[in-house]
Amino acid sequence: MTSTGIRLHAPAPGWSIDADVVVVGSGVAGLTAALRCDAAGLTTVVVTKARLDDGSTRWAQGGIAAALGEGDTPDQHLDDTLVAGAGLCDEAAVRILVTEGPDAVRRLIATGARFDEAGDGGLELTREGGHHRRRIAHAGGDATGAEISRALVEAVRARGMRTIENALVLDLLTDGEGRTAGVTLHVMGEGQHDGVGAVHAPAVVLATGGMGQVYSATTNPAVSTGDGVALALRAGAEVSDLEFVQFHPTVLFLGPDAEGQQPLVSEAVRGEGAHLVDADGVRFMLGQHELAELAPRDVVAKGIVRRMLDQDAEHMYLDARHFGAEMWENRFPTILAACRAHGIDPVTRPVPVAPAAHYASGGVRTDSHGRTTVPGLYACGEVACTGVHGANRLASNSLLEGLVYAERIAADIAGTGLRARVPQPLPTAERPAHPLLPPEARFAIQRIMTRGAGVLRSEASLAEAADRLHRLHADARDALDEHGKTAEPGVDTWEATNLLCVARVLVAAARRREETRGCHWREDRPGRDDTAWRRHIVVRLNPDRSLAVRTTDTTDFPPTLPQAQEQ
Repeated sequence: MTSTGIRLHAPAPGWSIDADVVVVGSGVAGLTAALRCDAAGLTTVVVTKARLDDGSTRWAQGGIAAALGEGDTPDQHLDDTLVAGAGLCDEAAVRILVTEGPDAVRRLIATGARFDEAGDGGLELTREGGHHRRRIAHAGGDATGAEISRALVEAVRARGMRTIENALVLDLLTDGEGRTAGVTLHVMGEGQHDGVGAVHAPAVVLATGGMGQVYSATTNPAVSTGDGVALALRAGAEVSDLEFVQFHPTVLFLGPDAEGQQPLVSEAVRGEGAHLVDADGVRFMLGQHELAELAPRDVVAKGIVRRMLDQDAEHMYLDARHFGAEMWENRFPTILAACRAHGIDPVTRPVPVAPAAHYASGGVRTDSHGRTTVPGLYACGEVACTGVHGANRLASNSLLEGLVYAERIAADIAGTGLRARVPQPLPTAERPAHPLLPPEARFAIQRIMTRGAGVLRSEASLAEAADRLHRLHADARDALDEHGKTAEPGVDTWEATNLLCVARVLVAAARRREETRGCHWREDRPGRDDTAWRRHIVVRLNPDRSLAVRTTDTTDFPPTLPQAQEQ
């Protein structure tokens, strides 16, 4: 691994604290990793961009998938996951997920999470797209993420763990041998520490969530700006399969000009029997897949977009009027409230829906213990690419992946002797090595990505997107290199710069993959080509800020670190 030497333009840290582990992110992955590290006696600091309970986890409506029901088995869960992943899942990683998952859910319940129960006192399990069994545990009907977040936040606070809220992580600190030595961060608002500082630690766990804000319409919260992936790239880490962005099929359509976070209409609504229909009430998913509306998300999203194109329509409809008011109020209260807040009553009329960016199946490349290609840097949750999701994530596997792989990371950190290493971070460069974009560039990036690298892609659209992104990058680079000028450091400019970084990688990977697979849909390459493309696309950032893109020789993930570097 070779560090790029690239850092965001930011003031030098004005304060620092020491820890054994710093966990960046406060969703299910981050807080699980933090709790397990703390329980192992490691001094752990949690850094989160907003408040502890403001991550992506709290927005998860559907639930958490695990083989917990009578007659269900990990092998059946594995089969459904492999089918959804369209030939690119790492089977060993999936097997870890499905075999360790049930006990991980039970430990989550022991931590304090309360899931909905059936009449016999067991878990009430439901079904979602791509699953052949009812194996989705949920809480509060459609408020699973909020309940998991509540339980984990309460557990963290009960243990008195040190947390730094409202803090945007900037860059990874490394020592003279290229090993992790902590992070720099900027704390917003009032607190014990404000402004730019550092947490020195020999182990850093990235659990920063997704990058949905790279598109104009997304289900992701405003904080999901790809910060973890961008940090990892600048640190020299490899990312994999970033072209596989899952667009959730059923997002509440608020108009063609709606931007930012959009209300999600959970997969579970279709799992309970809602139908996708066009303006004439025709169920267009019948005959397209054996599971119809419950097909994997990429199939349903494509079906919706195809129907929209055929009929020159801006959206389709989700019809669940047959549920009745009582079922809507008890099973889907959050969705019901969101619809009614926008003037739509799903009890009496179909809900207008369209696909929107939802989940990044790719991310920072890790092994089965969450280790990245940078010694001491770990990643879990949506920011990571463990190989579990392949080309398309199976519904409700994300919360489970966060649980299982966070626990494995904590066990690895506790057992590798990292705690004994006192980090000696190299001083940050005096001259900024990475130009910052102005805040308004965020909206330009979103429009470019929505138009050129959204649900529908082609070489022409991707080439145009790459060219426009390059111009944004080149303008900022030239201003810095020639005149020493860059946008003023701040949260808006750091976020815009991170978004450009991940957008460039996503487009580069999407151009390289000349086929249609999973949630990567190339109009000009409509077929799936296993001979040439049952491979992973790996990208890293070069010191000159260009991208190095390569394709693996096989479907297997290459090792992240040589054995000698793992300590």
